[in-house]
Amino acid sequence: MTIKDLEPKIVWDNFYGLTRVPRPSKHEEKVQQYLLDWGKARGIEVFRDDTGNIIFRKPATPGYENRRGVIFQGHMDMVPQKTADTVHDFLTDPIETEVIGEWLGAKGTTLGADNGIGVCLGLSVLEDNTLKHGPVEVLVTYDEETGMTGAECLKPGVLQGDILLNLDSETEGELYIGCAGGLDGTADFRYDTVAAPEGWQSWKLTVKGLAGGHSGMDIILYRANANRAAARIVLPLIEKYGVKIADFKGGSLRNAIPFEAEVTMLVNPETLASVKADIDKAFGEIKAEFAETDPSAVCLFEALEAPVTEYIEDGVALRAVKSVLACPNGVERMSASVEGLTETSNNLAVIRTENGHLVIRCLMRSSVDSAKEALALRMRSVFELAGAEFTTCGGYSGWTPKPDTPIIATVKEVYRKLYGQEMKVMAIHAGLECALLGAKYPNWDMVSFGPTIVHPHSPDERVKIDTVGRTWELVKALLENIPEK
Repeated sequence: MTIKDLEPKIVWDNFYGLTRVPRPSKHEEKVQQYLLDWGKARGIEVFRDDTGNIIFRKPATPGYENRRGVIFQGHMDMVPQKTADTVHDFLTDPIETEVIGEWLGAKGTTLGADNGIGVCLGLSVLEDNTLKHGPVEVLVTYDEETGMTGAECLKPGVLQGDILLNLDSETEGELYIGCAGGLDGTADFRYDTVAAPEGWQSWKLTVKGLAGGHSGMDIILYRANANRAAARIVLPLIEKYGVKIADFKGGSLRNAIPFEAEVTMLVNPETLASVKADIDKAFGEIKAEFAETDPSAVCLFEALEAPVTEYIEDGVALRAVKSVLACPNGVERMSASVEGLTETSNNLAVIRTENGHLVIRCLMRSSVDSAKEALALRMRSVFELAGAEFTTCGGYSGWTPKPDTPIIATVKEVYRKLYGQEMKVMAIHAGLECALLGAKYPNWDMVSFGPTIVHPHSPDERVKIDTVGRTWELVKALLENIPEK
């Protein structure tokens, strides 16, 4: 069985089409053109706004002209992650899907169901002329994953409807009415390089095979962070044996829990046996601590063929590695008002060394703006004490829940009639574009839902096939039950 055999066919056909189009964040030109061509080929009104969002419009079917206008919303970009042994260029290559039991995944890469499935549910509403509905718009934003840029740049007055159905939630049967805000943090350690000591050997430490995942929704799973794991192993080597750090590279995106990290180092051959023994011991402890969350974790220590000729000055390397271990990471506080909801967290996401800068990039999240700012203050304190410059940018507020709106009541009633059970009304520890969109359109009545997706932002991303069908049935039934103006 392949994706082309799945039902509902209209949704999966649209998703298959989307998998053929490269669409990593910051590189949405091809998918923007694809969406424009898709709409024009079907005679559907479609246009690109001043910044790069794509907007479709479809008039009401006869007898539904007096219904409130509905806006289906998703984002076109995807997180480009692949396994180390997968050959894939996200700028040119299509995503290759595979059916795995009840799930659809990809071969060695992220799937892009986040948020391709949501986009395709909206496209299917536009394409299916058997549906009964009031005025419909579909808003497809760009660059959601790295900054929610499309939502941030959307201008007031462009959309005509006043009910927003965001299709970017990832557990079927859950209805989201609030989300966390976010803030990017960057620490910059400036360093000079020193010539490698004569006779010292070049080695690379690699921590890989960790589960990774979404830095918001998966942070509560307390998975190992590859950057922290590598720093934990390396720090004693610096302090006990004078190991020299030449390069530290871990993680790839702020919103993905890092699942791989590499440290290139110089080792005195007289201490090599002890270094190897300490690495084995330290990783063994990490492996045991995270046996349940990261069972596939691997640590490699390999000699390099090409010798390292210079290293980061000792003082800076030591302070930087210590700061990685001291920096808040993971869940900072659970919500006191919403059971099971992470209130505040940080993801120590990316480490890079180049051109005299060791840079650490983080993503802080919180449903409480003051808590987010307090966490940023702690982060700045840690990194400035370590001798780095710390800056923040890209901040956005959360989406405050309003539990008694008409659309919430409508969605719950329709779902109950369809499936004989109640939807769970929840808030989410992740950034949903609803927060930014609602600031531009304060009159909107907003909710978020979608099919079940696991391990987003990682090569293990999967979407549960039957939940796509359940969500499609919900969408169709909702359209027939949208309140009148």
